[in-house]
Amino acid sequence: MSFINQNKAAWNQLADSGSVFAKVATDTECAEPLKVLDGRGWLPGSVRGLDVLCLAAAGGWQSVLYASAGANVTVVDISPSMLALDRREAERRQLKVRTLEASMDDLSELAEASFDIVHQPVSTCYVANLGQVYAEISRVLRDGGLYISQHKQPTSLQVIGRTDRQHYVIGTSYYHQGPLPPATDTSYREPGATEFLHRWEQLVGGLCRAGFVLEDLSEPYRGDPTAAPGDYHHRGWFVAPYLRMKARRVNRATQPAQAASKLWMPQ
Repeated sequence: MSFINQNKAAWNQLADSGSVFAKVATDTECAEPLKVLDGRGWLPGSVRGLDVLCLAAAGGWQSVLYASAGANVTVVDISPSMLALDRREAERRQLKVRTLEASMDDLSELAEASFDIVHQPVSTCYVANLGQVYAEISRVLRDGGLYISQHKQPTSLQVIGRTDRQHYVIGTSYYHQGPLPPATDTSYREPGATEFLHRWEQLVGGLCRAGFVLEDLSEPYRGDPTAAPGDYHHRGWFVAPYLRMKARRVNRATQPAQAASKLWMPQ
């Protein structure tokens, strides 16, 4: 079984079993959708009428919130069970959401420069070639378009377990190639899924080389020094699990070499 099919099966199972990763948007959240989606102030003040791609983001949450805010929403995911939740919730709320079953590294069914915003939750760890994902996002975003993404930190994916003193063990090489080996510590690993480690050079440098400028980067706080060993908050106190990035698609008329060489931070 290919890793794409394996991950499709894993996420179908998560959706069908009512996993926390398949939590649909609530009425309270839909009443103030941008406040829920944008705790960091990265989105424009209004997304009404904008074309938004929710990438690898099915499950009846992100797409429903954007549609509630007035955006024209397309959601792409490899899991038909997760996409079914988007269709069900959109129909229930009388919202229009387009769904497409596809892998994040092959958006060939989407036209070039057809979106104003691409919003992607943690998911790039499920594909081998991060550069291809970035290239596809760069292709479908309009000039000046916004790409908001969240990724697993490389160190988090290197952890394989804990010692008897509750120290976290890095047992996978930073330069590991191919699918990650099984780990006894599964605090931040989804059951049944195949994952891949992407280095910082690939996560940030690859983004710049794909035609983006980085505007902001944050690390969601997941730590709790009082949490019991084995709890994901305990591990999050020692090993940062995620990063979020806000990036902007440069104008296509800009020379690629110039665009790739700049890491721009707003004044």
